[in-house]
Amino acid sequence: MAVQGKKIAVYVVVVFVLYVIITDPEKASDYVLIGFEGISTAAQAIGDFMTWIANGGE
Repeated sequence: MAVQGKKIAVYVVVVFVLYVIITDPEKASDYVLIGFEGISTAAQAIGDFMTWIANGGE
């Protein structure tokens, strides 16, 4: 039963993304930019943390 719920949720998300891209491509590009900035910031934070650990936590 949970698998069907997951499939429905994925389907709804995909339909929503396609709707946003078709109706307002400029806004969709802003969302993609925000997503990539978030991923970049998270990767930078992980890199800083690993560097901190490698330096002995100083």
